[in-house]
Amino acid sequence: MTIMTRPFWVWLHRWAGLVMAGFLICASLTGSLMAFYPELERALNPQWYPTPQDGRPLDLATLIERAESYAPEAQVEGVALRSFMDNTLAWVAPKDPDHPLAFNHLMLDPWTGEELGRRQFGDLSDGLQNVMSFLYDFHFTLGLNSYGMWALGICALIWTIDCFVGLYLTFPVWRRIHIPGGGSVKSRRSWWMRWKPAWMIRSDKSRYRLNFDLHRAGGLWLWIAFLVFAWSSVYMNLWDTVYTWTTQAVTEYKAPWTELPNVDRHVTNPRLSWREAQTRGEQLMAELAQEHDFTIESAHMLFLNPAKGVYVYAVRSSLEFEGPRRSFTKVFFDANTGERRFWLLPSGQYSGNTFSNWLISLHEANVFGLPYRIFVCTLGLLTVILSVTGIIIWLKKRHSRNIVAVRQQVRRSALQEHSLQL
Repeated sequence: MTIMTRPFWVWLHRWAGLVMAGFLICASLTGSLMAFYPELERALNPQWYPTPQDGRPLDLATLIERAESYAPEAQVEGVALRSFMDNTLAWVAPKDPDHPLAFNHLMLDPWTGEELGRRQFGDLSDGLQNVMSFLYDFHFTLGLNSYGMWALGICALIWTIDCFVGLYLTFPVWRRIHIPGGGSVKSRRSWWMRWKPAWMIRSDKSRYRLNFDLHRAGGLWLWIAFLVFAWSSVYMNLWDTVYTWTTQAVTEYKAPWTELPNVDRHVTNPRLSWREAQTRGEQLMAELAQEHDFTIESAHMLFLNPAKGVYVYAVRSSLEFEGPRRSFTKVFFDANTGERRFWLLPSGQYSGNTFSNWLISLHEANVFGLPYRIFVCTLGLLTVILSVTGIIIWLKKRHSRNIVAVRQQVRRSALQEHSLQL
């Protein structure tokens, strides 16, 4: 069985599917819920979503100052007016590593600054309020932190490669038609006509054939969607390694982890205060808007990256994709001097970044409204079905091979016994 033969690719597809099956089932089931994360979070924790009031929300620096007053034992690292959960929160870390906090999120009312609650993201011991955050963490890390992230990233990479292997295995092979009286000729049916059955699900056949058709045809009809989710999963789990290397090899792609080196010593008490950082961020963003001809719609996020020694100021702008759950218009500036270090626009700046932003938006069901979110939810369930049908196919073939092996062993034993009698 050489690498160029079809049996090799069948073998590779089979074992890739078996290795991925458990991971894909877990990620797909939780991913179906992630498509409606904000709605489910709001249903479980309505106290974190106050009734909108007239006027503009408080500015980011004021919200951070309120968070610092509510939790003086914590180091506030930033605030988001509309997080991926569609609420307003500040994320915090312990000031003293030897005295960990019981929470890392502080929920805030964006109009009054009032504290609405606090939690340790993903910790089920906090009760019902953390069900969705637990599922979110499980979706990305299996609850195993960086180990789970790497495991899912490797699985996503295998899935991406297997998308092409599976597609190849649906292609028809040339078969010779035997002519009565001797000889053979190649089938005259076109390649497309011979590929057509691979797209069909025939319910009038055996249960095994129906299962096989579901697996093959389902993979074909949804092939592009599976490839998008496989490669975007590589992005989300192996963003600073495999995804960056691959994308930079084919197009222009820049990211904070490639353009901003880590500082020798983490900047935890920068010279610029939060208020000064907000003012500087607004000034730099206004300059970017003028340089690149876009409109600033609303402030979104301000946070400090101690490892890079920079503040990050983000807004929603006219360059954004349509969904509300992620903002990509960002400016990075030195936390001590205010010097602009880097900036990222959601589209039109670097082709690799535009592609990546579309990729992540498709994965998070953050575009095309409710119909696409329903599709993403359904796709997760269909991924589970394809994984299960693949396992059934393997079990059936394994059972058949075992029967053949037993029959061959019985035949050999009978021949040996017959030879001894002679």
